[in-house]
Amino acid sequence: MKKFDHMVGALHRREMLALIGGAAAASTFGLPAFAQEQKKGGILKIAAPANPSSLDPATGGAGSDHSILWTMYDTLVEWDYPTLKPKPGLAKWSYPDPKTLVFDIQSGIKFHDGTPLDAEAVKFNIDRGRQDQRSNVKADLTSVESVEVTGPLQVTLKLKNADSALPAIFSDRAGMMVSPTNIKALGNDTDRKPVGAGPWKFVRWADNEIIVVTRNESYWRPGRPYLDGIEFNIIPELATALRSVVAGQNDMSFALPARLKPVIDRAKNLTTVTSPTLYCIQIYFNHARAPLDNVKVRQAINFALDRDAFVKATMNGLGEPARMTLPSTHWAYDKSIANLYPHDPDKARKLLAEAGFKDGLELTIGGYMDQDSVRRGEVIQDQLGKAGIRLKFSRGTIAEISSQFFATEKKFDLLVSAWTGRPDPSMTYALGFDKGAYYNAGRLAAPELSAMIQESRESEDLTKRAAVFAKIQRFTMENALSAPLAFQFEIDALSEKVKGFKPNLLGKPKFENISLG
Repeated sequence: MKKFDHMVGALHRREMLALIGGAAAASTFGLPAFAQEQKKGGILKIAAPANPSSLDPATGGAGSDHSILWTMYDTLVEWDYPTLKPKPGLAKWSYPDPKTLVFDIQSGIKFHDGTPLDAEAVKFNIDRGRQDQRSNVKADLTSVESVEVTGPLQVTLKLKNADSALPAIFSDRAGMMVSPTNIKALGNDTDRKPVGAGPWKFVRWADNEIIVVTRNESYWRPGRPYLDGIEFNIIPELATALRSVVAGQNDMSFALPARLKPVIDRAKNLTTVTSPTLYCIQIYFNHARAPLDNVKVRQAINFALDRDAFVKATMNGLGEPARMTLPSTHWAYDKSIANLYPHDPDKARKLLAEAGFKDGLELTIGGYMDQDSVRRGEVIQDQLGKAGIRLKFSRGTIAEISSQFFATEKKFDLLVSAWTGRPDPSMTYALGFDKGAYYNAGRLAAPELSAMIQESRESEDLTKRAAVFAKIQRFTMENALSAPLAFQFEIDALSEKVKGFKPNLLGKPKFENISLG
């Protein structure tokens, strides 16, 4: 049995995740290169942990969507697996001046329906992301003043202010190009009938059961993809998902919890992949509603949490306690902020009393139904309970509960979920905390925070940017805009016939390099 174990015990080696800042690439990260020519053909069967929120990248809201979306949509910009450093995708980019971004699009690319992927199509997508009522990527694109077609394969963005994060932003949802023809013909139905320009084409989606994609025979990259197709079998219960791989019903299961790693290690027919990620388990706050509109209540929750105990109890110790929304090895991490919230239930009770809740209070919280989410909820409930904070849980699927918290219903005070990471840290803070952002359930933000997020994008110098992020991190944590808990490590189980898989720092698998042996 092969084992590729790149992470366990190594998270605290700072040099390894200096990679996150693009400072260097380390040979210990990712799988070894496969020397043999990869075979074409075959159907990869994947046990996927969640039903998508949408198959339209602009309207979806769950971070777990990405691995499915990437099969059907290519992005204007891509990123290097070990470092998340942006690199050309569907287009190359340049900054003629700090407030102008130019995309030069690869020639000859077509969407799955035959529509040309040209400058008009790119402008359509960016404007839709900025302006469409249903768009969940508006916060990513607030620096864009206008989008102009300046050639058949050239688009020029005029910016309100310098924005060095835009290339990374266009490697995420905002850069996933959808067919304008399909959008105009189907409208909202494109959530379930997607047309992109990626290596595979959509075939069918049976809710909470299966999503099927097939090879795009006209894909613009010669010789790709290797696989004829992919079947995503939706199995939220991760122990069941792993058993399906052990039994040979599926070829791969990803985002597995640490408690299952010994099971993978014992299996004779599986390969284990482990890797560090930016995946942050946290408690989201709707701080636009009482009592979470009181900063002392939010601070009390942070003091009541024992993050070290949380990692031991819910992750078998295979994780890093989260003191902010970036891990300790990230280039933008500021150590001075890490001690703001030591575990202190007495301090939590004192803050609650000052906020007018001397006898404690009850809060509603959304959570998911899988075993690991239930366990996390139990630990959180116990820890907060000791400070007089009582939780009333509502559980459902990731798509259902996330939508009920972030979209229009605003159903709970709190949500225990994860921030799945983004290529640039400014995206994390803009999408999570800026005014109007989808993942900011209250949609409110202080003007000074918005100004700091904008400032973080004005320079490409990492030292200057890190100084701004230190201010952002201090503001978000002193104001307790969320309660980060732990950074999860990626753990994947692969059958031995799966070749060429590479993990990435987002902890969201891509399948572009995979072939079946």
